[in-house]
Amino acid sequence: MRDIWGETFQAVLFDNDGTLIDSSGPVLRSWTAWARHHGIPAQAFGNVHGMPSRQVVQRVAPHLDVDEATAHIDRIELGDLEGVVALPGAAMALSAAGPRSAIVTSAGRELLRLRLRQAGLTAPAVAVAAEDIARGKPDPEPYLTGARLLKVDPARCLVVEDAPAGLQAGRAAGAATLAVTTTSTVEELAPYADVVVQDLSQVRFTRSADGIRVSRP
Repeated sequence: MRDIWGETFQAVLFDNDGTLIDSSGPVLRSWTAWARHHGIPAQAFGNVHGMPSRQVVQRVAPHLDVDEATAHIDRIELGDLEGVVALPGAAMALSAAGPRSAIVTSAGRELLRLRLRQAGLTAPAVAVAAEDIARGKPDPEPYLTGARLLKVDPARCLVVEDAPAGLQAGRAAGAATLAVTTTSTVEELAPYADVVVQDLSQVRFTRSADGIRVSRP
């Protein structure tokens, strides 16, 4: 593990769902409706949080046409924004990190846009969505892409995540990792996180000419 407190990073790469926003209600309702429609039992899912929809479909329903089944869940999710809110500290973290940040999500770009707007958050200029990658979390490609778009060294980035799959992706990209316990337990997150906090209200991001300094509030 790495002691990130007091460290200055070139950039901060934020996951979105479960990290910046609470979209748990729509996610649960959407996937429950999708699974019921296709006759997929709940126990087939396991821990897929943080993975792109396409990968989830391939894992739980390999017998379905992956394009059609993924398009189906995408349509359902786009139609349900009820209860999407910003998580504590999210707005302040995004504002503080500013242009030295990116959102790296497993969701599609349109869903990202709608959920951020519903939560009242303003996205940074750089965002990596499902359409931008070939391999989703826990593969490092999403976070490597985010670092490349920001033109920074991934090893000098901090990845902020709520899911083991996302933390594994950050670690594999060479980044430091900070976990929030908004959707997963400390025990689930700790093997992949340098630091675990309750939410982003427990972290202070300070932007300077050198980068983003991470400290305790």
